[in-house]
Amino acid sequence: MKNITIAELYTLEETIAAEVFEGKTYPWEVLPLIHDFILKLGETLSPEEYEKKGENIWIAKDAVIAPTASITGPCIIGKGAEIRQCAFIRGNAIVGEGAVVGNSTELKNVILFNKVQVPHYNYVGDSILGFKSHMGAGSITSNVKSDKKLVMVKGEGETLETGLKKFGAMLGDHVEVGCGSVLNPGTVIGSNCNIYPLSSVRGVIPANHIFKDAAHIVEKQEQ
Repeated sequence: MKNITIAELYTLEETIAAEVFEGKTYPWEVLPLIHDFILKLGETLSPEEYEKKGENIWIAKDAVIAPTASITGPCIIGKGAEIRQCAFIRGNAIVGEGAVVGNSTELKNVILFNKVQVPHYNYVGDSILGFKSHMGAGSITSNVKSDKKLVMVKGEGETLETGLKKFGAMLGDHVEVGCGSVLNPGTVIGSNCNIYPLSSVRGVIPANHIFKDAAHIVEKQEQ
């Protein structure tokens, strides 16, 4: 499935984590590598730009961190990022430059590219969110199947085995997820897609499409 490769989904110039994607075809291949990559990358960050706090937590000096936020390492929070009240970062998280992690949002084992917004009551686990992607209030990634079996990616008449028990969603650049939506395990959303509010999404959504419901996924029309 060519349209869900790293090259098709992401602008790697828009993440401090570009190196971890090297040599990989699909973005979920990176999920088991995030922990060790943060430990390696963190030690190379400029002490003039980043401050190491706690155990394996690197925070850009111009990032804004609410006093009630909970941050567990390993974690890197990029320049100009905003971590708002009661955000819960559970570790293995890279928060990109200018990203927003909002009120009561929980992150675990994720890469947020630059300018990502997860600003209100979001859960994002075992997921990668591309440049300027945005999850509306209350939208979440579901990262474990109810039967606890390994997650597969299904789309275009093809099924890819991931070998992963925990896999939330891969969002390409400029994805807009409507409020209250659930992205089921193994969801891959192509760049420039819009997801209607209150949607239950699974499988592959091609780039430049609008997901209205499972039976109505329509291509965007040029204005």
